[in-house]
Parts: sequence; C-alpha cells; structure tokens
Amino acid sequence: MARIEIHLAEQTLKLLDDAGGPARSYSISTSKNGPGELKDSYCTPRGRHIVRAKIGAGAAENTIFKGRRPSGEIYTPELGERNPGRDWILTRILWLSGCELGFNRLRDVDTMQRYIYIHGSPDSAQMGSPGSIGCIRMRNRDIIELFDLAAPGTLVDILES
Repeated sequence: MARIEIHLAEQTLKLLDDAGGPARSYSISTSKNGPGELKDSYCTPRGRHIVRAKIGAGAAENTIFKGRRPSGEIYTPELGERNPGRDWILTRILWLSGCELGFNRLRDVDTMQRYIYIHGSPDSAQMGSPGSIGCIRMRNRDIIELFDLAAPGTLVDILES
C-alpha cells in the first residue's frame, strides 16, 4: 500500500508507492504556529498517522465543508473577501488519526479529536509556507488527485525535517 510523507520544513507532501519511491509530490501549507500535538495549540501534529476517513467523494471542486459535511455552498473569491481570515475547508477531506499513544493519540494530544485534516483550500491560499491553523492545506486539484490515490488506512508520517 502507498504511504504519505509530510515534510514540515519543506512544506511538501509526498505520496510514496508500494516500494517506497516517490509517486507524487505536492506543495502544501501547514500550521502557522509550527509543529505540536497539544489540543487547542493550532499546531500541526507530528509522527505516524493513518487516513481514518475520506470525506467528499464526488463533491464539486470548491465545495465548502462545515463540520465535515458539505454546506451546500461553493467557494468564490467574493465569498472569501466577505470572510477574511477564515481557514476554508474545501473540496475533499482526509481525516487523520494518530498512531502513537500519548504522543498523537488519546488524551490531550489526539489528532483525530483535534480534527486535523488534509484538505483543499482556495486558489488564493499560499502553498509552500505555513499558514493554516493546524491542518494540511492543499490546492483543490491536488487534494482531488490524492483523495483518489489514498485509501482509508494509508500511513501518513508527518516529519519536521
């Protein structure tokens, strides 16, 4: 099975094939607060994770999600201008769950309970530098491609270097 590596220092997400070789590489944006596992820190958690759930199959590009459900709205730049500073969750969601007890799983460090996703973002969102409030942002076309290639249970390693 393929696996995903997220490199915080490089702001890249790499999909590795079954042999561990690079299959795809994407520019991403992780937390502007840096790495960290604590609840309410708005940091991107590190360590070993899995894709616990895939949400949004078949949704239109730029579909807005609220509470992991399509809101019925489609993102537009005008909507973005009316809601400055909002961290939009668009198009698809890969919901992550930590695998390391006490580090990124359970109690006050639980990645899934923190609602950490890999998700789509507006085209205006800058990639290649930190800017989110904890999640891993991707361009919409990239999250659509990754969503189709990553099965539930796919390993996701979030690495500082």
